[in-house]
Amino acid sequence: MPFITDRLHAVRRDEQLKSALANENVRDISHDNGAATASFLNSRFSFDMGLVERELRGSIIGQDSAINELLEVLKVVRADIGDPRKPLASLLFCGPTGVGKTETVRIVARALYGDADAMCRIDMNTLAQEHYAASFTGAPPGYVGSKEGTTILDQEKIEGTRNLPGIVLLDELEKASNEVVLALLNVFDNGLLTVASGERTYSFRNSIIFMSSNLGARELMDLDDKRGGLLSILKGKVKDRRTRAHDIVMKSLLERFPPEFVNRIDHVNTFNWIDRKTIPSLVDVELERLNLRLRKHDVVVTLTDPARNLICEMGYDRRFGARGLKRAIRRHLEFPLATFLLEPNTKNGYLDGTGTVRLTAHLRDDRIVFDHA
Repeated sequence: MPFITDRLHAVRRDEQLKSALANENVRDISHDNGAATASFLNSRFSFDMGLVERELRGSIIGQDSAINELLEVLKVVRADIGDPRKPLASLLFCGPTGVGKTETVRIVARALYGDADAMCRIDMNTLAQEHYAASFTGAPPGYVGSKEGTTILDQEKIEGTRNLPGIVLLDELEKASNEVVLALLNVFDNGLLTVASGERTYSFRNSIIFMSSNLGARELMDLDDKRGGLLSILKGKVKDRRTRAHDIVMKSLLERFPPEFVNRIDHVNTFNWIDRKTIPSLVDVELERLNLRLRKHDVVVTLTDPARNLICEMGYDRRFGARGLKRAIRRHLEFPLATFLLEPNTKNGYLDGTGTVRLTAHLRDDRIVFDHA
């Protein structure tokens, strides 16, 4: 039975590939709900670009330029006008830690599949050692497992579905060993990865490959230094911040990876540092997520302005981005909230007949306390 199942999957993949190469009409998308488009467009894909954009802009704060570039790439994928012999797109997200690089990919997966984990995610730091490269490329001939062609890749998530692209995330790319980097050359070039034994081939031609990297983060931190800006003016080399950030990232990439690897990446997007003015919006996003988790307890929390200001002040750390804010929310909001919810009188007095406990977070003596709204 496993043999039959593998053969059925192989036949399905071959049919999908042939359809893409022949530019055939795989699916009529003119009747798809929520994905309206021109009636003459015969695309394989039917995801809703409007939904993707709303999800991204509602959750990723302060990264408008990176989101705009990503949406342009997704439009090309949605229209199905790319080279069918390559991955749908390969994007590298660079920038400091905690600015939303990985979260952006999770949101795209959630918008397309309804599940933020509906992607093949590989933490490249697990492939830092040379002898671990076989878990990505498969064991070479003569070694245990070579004939099975087993790897850490999830073939179903890589190939996606008939009308949705697969999503691949190579997280912290710079930490992978050189053997893994060289194996990716073929993936970017022709969309195929054949394991070392030659027994199995993974197709990335129906997938979007996302990568993240922290290369150049230290240099980007110094980008807004006034002395650096004055020096550029004196030298007559005035560039906008975005151009200078891109130059820094490209320099760091070429120092770590060979030019032929960098040249095969379709798009390199640079994420900004999280600045202080975006923190209140990030607090709103995290509060909304907290209330979603509290829904099963029939509880809703709102913040007063002093309580919000405390979280913003405690949660802002330029070095750690949104992760520092999440730690502050956990310490200053979730800890006292959990204590309050465990008290026996918490649910005494509902606001209305809906059975929902509405709580307000106040600031008292430099700490957050709760009472019924």
